[in-house]
Amino acid sequence: MPIGAKIVLGVVLAVFAVLDGAVLWSLLRPGDERGQVVVWKAGSFTLTVAVGVLVLHVIADLVTAQPLSINPLIYLELMAAVYLVSLLRERKRHGG
Repeated sequence: MPIGAKIVLGVVLAVFAVLDGAVLWSLLRPGDERGQVVVWKAGSFTLTVAVGVLVLHVIADLVTAQPLSINPLIYLELMAAVYLVSLLRERKRHGG
């Protein structure tokens, strides 16, 4: 693997590590009722997206007769990104 690709991969992994840390920090941070509502709404939206992605993945694999497989690291990072975007949207919406 070329050195440039290794650098890009390292940067991407570092960004995703920061995203995962932001998700954990937002979930564990105590707050008032408004902050809890924001976290609950962001979490429920992320769960809805996660279930939808998995259902579509299973349907696509069944239609194309592929074995059911998914990369858990990619899936985890996708859900972390969805959660962070949803959390930022809900905070802006609820004035937090």
